[in-house]
Amino acid sequence: MTTSPAPVPVRTIPDAALVLAKRKLRTGMKLADTSRFGDDVWVLTPAIHQRHLGRITLDFRTVPIRFRLVAKELFYLLLTGDLPPECASIRSITSIQSFFYFARSFLCWVDQRQAAALSALTTADLEEFERHLASQRISKENRQQKWRAARLFWLCRANLTADRLSFDPTAFLAEDGQTGGGRAKVSENATDRIPEPVHAPLLVWALRWVDDFADDVLRACTEWSALYERSKGSRLRRSKERGSRRSPPVNREIPERLTAVLVQYRAEGRPLPGEHGAVNLSHLAREVNCTRTALCQPRYVQQIQQAAEDLGIDDGKYLWTEVGGRLDGNPWLGKIAYGDVELLALLLKTACYIVVAYLSGMRDSEVKHLQRGCLTVWRDESGQVVRRRVTSLAFKGEHDPTGVTATWIVTAPVERAIKVLEALQPSSQRYLFAVLPTSRHFRKDRTAGVAETQATNYDLVRFARWITGYCAAHGRADGIPHVQGQEWRLSTRQFRRTLAWFIARQPGGVIAGAMQYRHLRVQMFEGYAGTSESGFRAEVQAEEAIARGEKLGDLIVNHEHHRLRGPAAAEAEARLTEFERHVQFRGKVVNDDKRMQRHMDRHDPHVYPGRFVTCAHHADRALCWRGDGEDGPSLPDCVPLRCRNVALTEENVDAFVGYLATLDRMLANGDALAPYVRHRLEQRRVEIARFLAANGAHVDEGTS
Repeated sequence: MTTSPAPVPVRTIPDAALVLAKRKLRTGMKLADTSRFGDDVWVLTPAIHQRHLGRITLDFRTVPIRFRLVAKELFYLLLTGDLPPECASIRSITSIQSFFYFARSFLCWVDQRQAAALSALTTADLEEFERHLASQRISKENRQQKWRAARLFWLCRANLTADRLSFDPTAFLAEDGQTGGGRAKVSENATDRIPEPVHAPLLVWALRWVDDFADDVLRACTEWSALYERSKGSRLRRSKERGSRRSPPVNREIPERLTAVLVQYRAEGRPLPGEHGAVNLSHLAREVNCTRTALCQPRYVQQIQQAAEDLGIDDGKYLWTEVGGRLDGNPWLGKIAYGDVELLALLLKTACYIVVAYLSGMRDSEVKHLQRGCLTVWRDESGQVVRRRVTSLAFKGEHDPTGVTATWIVTAPVERAIKVLEALQPSSQRYLFAVLPTSRHFRKDRTAGVAETQATNYDLVRFARWITGYCAAHGRADGIPHVQGQEWRLSTRQFRRTLAWFIARQPGGVIAGAMQYRHLRVQMFEGYAGTSESGFRAEVQAEEAIARGEKLGDLIVNHEHHRLRGPAAAEAEARLTEFERHVQFRGKVVNDDKRMQRHMDRHDPHVYPGRFVTCAHHADRALCWRGDGEDGPSLPDCVPLRCRNVALTEENVDAFVGYLATLDRMLANGDALAPYVRHRLEQRRVEIARFLAANGAHVDEGTS
């Protein structure tokens, strides 16, 4: 392209304009101390209210100088101005930061083409930009976001005076992102779900940490904290002694305490703590609660050396905490070393995060804002637990940047994890996922807050690697396998996505021998789907549609839709035949989730496979009732023996026959049943048997 002289930028926003003037600031922050338009680096952290987010800045020094002013105008508008409807989703500070990187990428590309201004770009230039993006090894979603960022210079053109695009850059993009007509398609949720071979052992090990290992780690943390405080106190005393000209005072309790410590070593036959073959006086001093220098006095050295000769020396600084947790009947760990406590506490905290995030459906921001006392348990008159409710803050989709109070219904493992977190944090710490006192980061800065998302992602990877290493060292086969030959990279976003997938598919298996997903499904929808604008219901509904489409595809491929029975069999067959005509399975099911979702959106036959029935749903004759206002049947409330929407597959018939066998076993011990209970079971068995016989299934209508 030919270049033309660059236009002279028009300055309409004064350098002193405060970029966060219309943003709600953190408590204690003064607007006058925040960034101004003329600054080259805008610090947006004062407007961040989510404690797990770190420092956020917009560094305009990284933008080509000729486009720096228009970039500032654009992001000043995003931070303070009235945005076009197409930009309504770019309101949060984190979204603005992301679009800054995408916009900077676009401006750098324009600068490399020696364009004088954005207004000088032509459609040919933007076609070249599309080819440039296509040549990069980036995801489709990343490519679309870069286009959206470029388009901001068109959408916000009315408020940009330094420069602007003269046409819509996506006007010539096809739906698939190639040149042609139409607009770029809005991307779908691309978050990976955790593969089944990974999530099962991951959750099992997390529950082991919470249920079996936590007590050992908590007791070790308590002992570690006491020793650390003694060591810190000793360092302070030594510092004061060095600054004083007088001789240090004699601590008359040292002989008694040293003798008591050595007696304890002798009683257990434990070697003294060592380091490079010699007694580790620093660790021994922690236990005695004195300085290392004090133990160097001759009268103590002889006593310590005699104990070392009798007991030996172990190159380790082990705590007195005994390991009580068992794994397959054996202690899960040997002695706990003083230096291992930091890692063990972090692994326990990470295990709690996995349990809470995975079994609640909460986002990372919502988990990170859990506070002490967030759990409430509702019990009935007999003391049985009815509901466990967790309260935190929700941010996504909310209009208040400080978050809104939201609640989640959770299960017993989440309750146990929260109790462990409350014990793991000091009583003065409100936030359960704050930096732990055993962490070196806490020791460097006691004001350290909640761990950032990136740090938690690293902790998740470290937890998975610990499992792998532990299983390898102990010859165990229940570690986390590689996926396609590579280590699966865990992230905080994957737990919510994976849970939605499993809730939608309702597997009947049991996780860690305790929790059925069907049980979780009822509680999740009751508690989570109705809180704030979380979007969890939409995620699960999308997964449900895909799962239902896959099941219907199996029926069609196996020609089972031509062998249906029941009052709605003919209608269900007709709907599935029409569905097959549109989808054209041709002997195989669609294994692409996105394609299946599109087919279900366009041609949903409204046939719902279940364990006992396959529902050809028609709202006017349905006997089930949905209290959530959603379309479709409520299969848990199905009345199969009377509803006219019922169709039966062979699997449905087998499920009823299996249930009849269960009733027969119960009635075989009828003498132990109350007369009314026995009568109801007999009546139920007869009703089911007659229902099956009326629909072509040959079963015995009598009772055994």
